[in-house]
Amino acid sequence: MRHHLLILLHLLSKLGKLLRPGGTKSLVAENNQAISEQGLPTRLSTDHDLLFQFRRWKANLRILDVETVQTVPQVPWSHPFIERLIETIRREYLDRLFFWTADDLERKLELFKNYYNAARVHQGLCGDTPGEKAGGPTPQAAGLENHRWQSHCHGLFELPIAA
Repeated sequence: MRHHLLILLHLLSKLGKLLRPGGTKSLVAENNQAISEQGLPTRLSTDHDLLFQFRRWKANLRILDVETVQTVPQVPWSHPFIERLIETIRREYLDRLFFWTADDLERKLELFKNYYNAARVHQGLCGDTPGEKAGGPTPQAAGLENHRWQSHCHGLFELPIAA
């Protein structure tokens, strides 16, 4: 079974003083863009942020027939996998770089998504990448005598690959 994960970050409360103009209108547009690229979800999990309480947001989900599941208030571990992913993104990536605009942040998060899914091995996946588990190609093993370094995320991460 394949799962798609869409994380809509309310940038003002989660990452600092950066917010796309448009508020809920922008959030609905970003959700619809993600749906057009990834397909319609049957369920959408949100926290209790006021952004998810606006009529336009709720009406959009009602029209699309998407069930909403809200986290338990003040209990971040009610969605442990999402919390772990957000923590990983923050600790391994966002805490180490600057972003200047929402577009700059989106570009950098896209780079990290590609690194996270295609190059970064995961202990919970027995040392495989999510791409490998989804049926993608398995990278050639790199030997100690014959390897080179491949840069990811503009040099923030470097991994050995077969030369």
